Amino acid sequence: MTSGTPGASAATTGRRKVAVVGVALADCGRVDEATPYALHAQAARRALADSGLDRSVIDGLASAGLGTLAPVEVAEYLGLRPTWTDSTSVGGSTWEVMAAHAVDAIAAGHVGAVLLVYGSTARADIKAKRRTSNLSFGARGPLQFEVPYGHTLIAKYAMAARRHMHEYGTTLEQLADIAVQARANAAHNPDAMYRAPITVDDVLGGPMIADPFTKLHCCIRSDGGCAVLLAAEEYVPDTAKAPIWVLGSGTAVSHTSMSQWDDFTVSPAAVSGRAAFERAGVGPGDVDVAELYDAFTYMTLVTLEDLGFCGKGEGGAFAEKERLTIGGELPVNTDGGGLSACHPGMRGLFLLVEAARQLRGEAGEGRQVRKAGGRLPEVAVASGTGGWFCSSGTVVLGRG
Repeated sequence: MTSGTPGASAATTGRRKVAVVGVALADCGRVDEATPYALHAQAARRALADSGLDRSVIDGLASAGLGTLAPVEVAEYLGLRPTWTDSTSVGGSTWEVMAAHAVDAIAAGHVGAVLLVYGSTARADIKAKRRTSNLSFGARGPLQFEVPYGHTLIAKYAMAARRHMHEYGTTLEQLADIAVQARANAAHNPDAMYRAPITVDDVLGGPMIADPFTKLHCCIRSDGGCAVLLAAEEYVPDTAKAPIWVLGSGTAVSHTSMSQWDDFTVSPAAVSGRAAFERAGVGPGDVDVAELYDAFTYMTLVTLEDLGFCGKGEGGAFAEKERLTIGGELPVNTDGGGLSACHPGMRGLFLLVEAARQLRGEAGEGRQVRKAGGRLPEVAVASGTGGWFCSSGTVVLGRG
């Protein structure tokens, strides 16, 4: 089968199904001796090997966050000459938005197989003093009216969390419990950067970063990379493993200026999630595993609400009683998430990797989610958030 075959067949078969056929992580955590390009290549090779397909099938590439011309430079480094590219950059939701674009392009016959790939040495660069920590995304455009007053990225999340606490009575203990459960999940992940158990008191007693967030309310800083290969259904008979089908997706943007955010307690996942579920023909009640962007504990809480797993204002109570752990009612961030496993920058692609592995039954001892009777999960959702709840992309995946 050649890369041109799916495009040719689309004219006669119509809109095609699209599957995740390969996923992989590059080295993650503390990676001092690799460049971001090397992590891209490592993840790409591993994902391709995971798929069992030849590299010649890849005719599309999606990449962001590296170089001046991200997809062009990464394609050259990987030795690819794609005829379809995407460099959409909307922060943490980038990869779910890119996946939605890629699925539409594959389904329409514009491309046969798209590689989504990411790599970052954010932690190593700071350690080696190649860069410093960033407090904001810049001070141009609308941001010029906020940045001069010390309105940092984390401060925006902190303000939103405080509003939710004021509006609905959400407690610091409930937010802290989200970090505790993420760490409990990470304990079963050999690739997680932090695995030692923590308690609610540990979270509450940590150094204050931006009220109400202490250190453990915030994502870690790591190195790492990963890749996902999406392909048309025609390729599935040649793949090494059973496909994970993309059932539906949705995207949305909300604001960049805090003054233009209508409600600090509602994220754009309320829009992207609704669209993704409608297009997938499933609802929140059908989801067995949820991989949610968690740069901060409040992000997990509000995304649970906005995707419809609980009512607005009920996220704090919903997340209690170990409901989000591997064996809980709704396993969330089963690898430990950005709070404990890895967060090298734009983490959204890691959500898709973990969701696919859970559906395949490849998560490993202690981390693999099981339904009643030991059955594998059938439906997973990956929802990425960008900026300070500025953008959202939601992808629903399923087996069979």
